[in-house]
Amino acid sequence: RTLAIADGSAFGSELGAQASVRSARSMALPIRFQEICNLVQLGINQQYVSFNSLTMESDKFICVREEVNGQVQVVIIDMSNPADIQRRPISADSAIMNPHTKVIALKAQNYLQIFNLENKSKMKSVQMPEPVVYWKWVSNNTVALVTGTAVFHWSMEGQSEPKKMFERHASLNETQIINYKTSTNEKWGVLIGIKAEPGTNRIIGAMQLFSVDKNVSQPIEGHAAAFAQFKTDGATSESTLFTFAVKGAQGSKLHVIEVAPGTRAPGAPGFAKKAADVFFPPEAANDFPVSMQVSKKHGVIFMVTKFGYCHVHDIESGAMIYMNRISSETIFVTADHSATGGLIGVNRKGQVLSVSLDESTVVPYIVNQLKNMQLALSIATRGNLPGAENLITHQFEQLLGSGDYKGAAKVAADSPAGSLRTAQTIQRFQQAPAIQGQPS
Repeated sequence: RTLAIADGSAFGSELGAQASVRSARSMALPIRFQEICNLVQLGINQQYVSFNSLTMESDKFICVREEVNGQVQVVIIDMSNPADIQRRPISADSAIMNPHTKVIALKAQNYLQIFNLENKSKMKSVQMPEPVVYWKWVSNNTVALVTGTAVFHWSMEGQSEPKKMFERHASLNETQIINYKTSTNEKWGVLIGIKAEPGTNRIIGAMQLFSVDKNVSQPIEGHAAAFAQFKTDGATSESTLFTFAVKGAQGSKLHVIEVAPGTRAPGAPGFAKKAADVFFPPEAANDFPVSMQVSKKHGVIFMVTKFGYCHVHDIESGAMIYMNRISSETIFVTADHSATGGLIGVNRKGQVLSVSLDESTVVPYIVNQLKNMQLALSIATRGNLPGAENLITHQFEQLLGSGDYKGAAKVAADSPAGSLRTAQTIQRFQQAPAIQGQPS
């Protein structure tokens, strides 16, 4: 089986250690790689393919601030047709495209503007009292602004001014702000900064987790983080989960915490905190996490490191599914990739890459390579994926045989591709002996 890689010569050589490559040839990988396009080949000057000049707020648009013959241009790449590059002579320090519409936010020192590109009209503008050191669209309607002292949310709607959400914690002093994220309902936010530890090569990650409802901040050591909406076991509505990764002096961990519980049936247990070790190979001793995306489609965490490694973990258990190097260059920006349920990223070479679960191979990989049957069942059931039919049938037979008809019915209802939603299954329930306290 060949790897799902668009450009084998440019990309296949970056799969990491030779042992990993040899083993990858002998078994089907649980993830898919693809090079979507190469910005340098499309005419973008590689000098400006960097964290300070390129922004990607979603998988729809990439924005680059370039200087051509002394003139500043804003370059917009529509990812539905990357070859059709739009160049506009706009003298801005930074430009960020709205995640879903052809609306652009422009920053020139402390002056910020929001423009509608389709009808060529200015929607809003504001003069900030202090420099904005980082900014990002956190939703279709809201731009987050980070200054040296605070975080603001600026709504695209109406005439409202930027609203201060919280003041920056002292632990983020002297850090470079590399990300800010909010939960879907914008009730939670996390600000992330990094700085070099004096006297060592270690990069320290500092995060500030903020609750809007409680108006409380919590400083956390960590390098990358994300929020996710996830229906935990036994719940009838989604919880807000917070996941973050840290590479500290004592080791590397990935944590998953429930910050806002969903609705649960009376007596149902809550979501227990998860913590998993994160492995860094000896040749990447100075590596650290730089970004994190959570797949809503599959319920997995994609974590990317400075040295171009991708770690894939299950969000419910924290268990690692796979880890390998996907780029020899730093992937400095990532976003959710809606087409695959994975992530999209850009590296310093200008490669726009996507990484996702391979739906046809991930469950067999977990069964045969990881020998983690519970994880295989969870991933298969959650994503309606093939490869765990025997496990699900065995689980169904066990529950039915022990008289747990309710549990057996749930397994049958959730079975991938409806493998147990059959007339034969209904007949099995009809023929099963009645047990007091169990539905007949």
